[in-house]
Amino acid sequence: MSVEIFLHALTSYFVVIDPIGCALIFHGLTSDCDRAYVRQMAFRSTLISLIIVLAFAFLGEALLVKLGISIDALRVAGGLLLFVTAFNMVTRGETGKTWESGADVDISVFPMSIPLLAGPGCLTVTVLLFSKAPGFGENVLLIAAVVVMYACALVALSLSSRIKDIIGRTGDNILRRLFGVILAALSVQFIADGIRQIAAG
Repeated sequence: MSVEIFLHALTSYFVVIDPIGCALIFHGLTSDCDRAYVRQMAFRSTLISLIIVLAFAFLGEALLVKLGISIDALRVAGGLLLFVTAFNMVTRGETGKTWESGADVDISVFPMSIPLLAGPGCLTVTVLLFSKAPGFGENVLLIAAVVVMYACALVALSLSSRIKDIIGRTGDNILRRLFGVILAALSVQFIADGIRQIAAG
């Protein structure tokens, strides 16, 4: 039973976080940056996301209720932020550099942690999983699943810079814009789902 709880949580987080997809997006945002900057942003992104998710696991539901904010409202806000990210990825190099490269720009909080690695989907799953956990042992297993998933995300982000060497600049441009379009569609879906649930409620 305990193994099932851990595997279920791990699978759920893998689907909503999508560390491979986030790594490709991360590469698109840091394609012109040096390796030290990439490693720093990868570590900070995953650490901040881990802290957010663990804090949300025990305080998120109560905090949202206290503030009168629903998960669906959070989903709409995350979708809007995600659309900004997608727009920047698609238009970069055509309308000017919308994401600056260099150590003076911190992308670890936005857009990597919020709304990508710890977005509304991830926070929703966190609330659902931890609210159903009956005891201390189950909570420990859920925390372990969260830690393992963000360790995988850290590895994926740290290795993302090698993609450019494999696919080349043309492939990099194609992938960045392709995933930008996919992100735009995902953001619209977030917004639509949130609005639909708010209207239904």
